[in-house]
Amino acid sequence: MIDDRELYKLLQIDEPRKVLEEVHHILSLMSSDAELAPLNAAFTVITDLYEGKYPGYRSCNTEYHDLRHTTDTFLAMARLLHGAVLDGDDFSLRFIIIGLIAAIFHDAGYIQESGDSEGTGAKFTPTHVQRSMRFFEQYGRETGMSVEEIAAGKDMIYCTDLWVDISEIELSSGIAEQMGKILAVADLWAQMADRVYLEKLLFLYQELKECYPPLFKSHVDLIRKTVEFYGVVDGRLTYIWEKVNRLAALHFKSRYDIAENLYQCSMEKHKEYLKQIVKLPDDELMKRLRRNGVVEKISQEAPIGN
Repeated sequence: MIDDRELYKLLQIDEPRKVLEEVHHILSLMSSDAELAPLNAAFTVITDLYEGKYPGYRSCNTEYHDLRHTTDTFLAMARLLHGAVLDGDDFSLRFIIIGLIAAIFHDAGYIQESGDSEGTGAKFTPTHVQRSMRFFEQYGRETGMSVEEIAAGKDMIYCTDLWVDISEIELSSGIAEQMGKILAVADLWAQMADRVYLEKLLFLYQELKECYPPLFKSHVDLIRKTVEFYGVVDGRLTYIWEKVNRLAALHFKSRYDIAENLYQCSMEKHKEYLKQIVKLPDDELMKRLRRNGVVEKISQEAPIGN
């Protein structure tokens, strides 16, 4: 099996512009006629939004749901859509662009407005999907999207809500349903295949503590219960797993001549490592989370057990 690090040898994913360039390339593999201007404009808006340069909004202050997660989701969405085209799905180029813009804005709801200085954007966790949908709708109107395109984009973002059963959502079209399911997978894969996923769970705890105080007792409690979360994700993806696994493999084979779903390779490696470390005492468990200095950063901000 391919080592999970291979996924991150493919691209400098911590550089937003490098991600955008790769998505441009993926679009060129689908068609030579893809219109890039709308995508580029939306990408500029989201980078400005997260960096505090967009009028009326503060910069991002959630370290789990950050710009990196958004660009990772954007890239995963592009890869899956490329796989879908290779698999024979008849998506129009325009709706592929709409789907990618929906991926760009799917977590915009975490960003606070400029006059809001209370807490962080994490307080919007229960409502961030609806806020993201409203941001997309406003952006769509300002940029001349049709009513149908706005409705489809909002539906796609709605499908990323973990608290919603996608099969029970009344969606605006079959295309919105197909792309919404793909975006829901891209969102989860972007998180769980992240090379620093286990460490970033400490940031997720901080976010959840702000809006759901009783949910977890401590950082370590969340990490231990993440083993159960894998089961939740497996259940959520059952309806589409075979398809998206195939789509990812088709993309990686076409783009890199690697006939595997590298997202799944990465997620499985994280899962196996997590199963090992949850058997350890709390202090020893934390010592096993070594990447990117996340433990040290959290420890400086607050006692790690709280």
